[in-house]
Amino acid sequence: MFFKNYTIIFRIIKSSKFLTTQALTLFIITYIDWTLIPFLTKLEGTYLPIYMISFYMLIGALDGFIQPLFKNVKIYHIFLFAILLDISQIISYLIIYESVILFTYFLLSIFTIQGITFEISRVHTVDFMAEESIELKDYLMIRSLMISGAIVSGGLSAMIFDHLTKDLRILLAYLSLLGITGIYLQCNLYRTFKKRVSNNQIEIEKDKRELYEKFRI
Repeated sequence: MFFKNYTIIFRIIKSSKFLTTQALTLFIITYIDWTLIPFLTKLEGTYLPIYMISFYMLIGALDGFIQPLFKNVKIYHIFLFAILLDISQIISYLIIYESVILFTYFLLSIFTIQGITFEISRVHTVDFMAEESIELKDYLMIRSLMISGAIVSGGLSAMIFDHLTKDLRILLAYLSLLGITGIYLQCNLYRTFKKRVSNNQIEIEKDKRELYEKFRI
């Protein structure tokens, strides 16, 4: 009986190309991170001192304090920053050939910043769901479903890769290809958000002019 709700959720996703792109992007980016996280956690325990691990945990927990600073930032600027982070993440995979310790620090830094950016983008994206005629409850449920599905898939992938090979570079090559796909989808979202924000600003300016003309008369 309760499983019919899944049908409703996927019907909502398919009804909007904008939401479909969001859901797929969220799944891919989260899947990449959670495939890497078990390996990164192992590297942390091997190479990082406790105080540095605690430092990164502390920084990651500051997202609630940081979000109000970005209350008025435009959503497409957040996505542009996320794109730059993802590009940096793919480039950081090359560092493992030079130094595993440096690779661990670099990747952990990117993951920490990504976590904060993720929370900021979630708050700002909600504003656009009304235009898609999607209820907030349904949108949040879709996000939770995509994230949970990506985390489970990422964990299983990490187990499979760890069983098949101990060469982390093979996994990084695979995730790089997925990352490029995720960046492409994020670029589409960036253009869509920028266009919508620009259109909204035009409408606001038009309403202001009409209101000004009305009072002037």
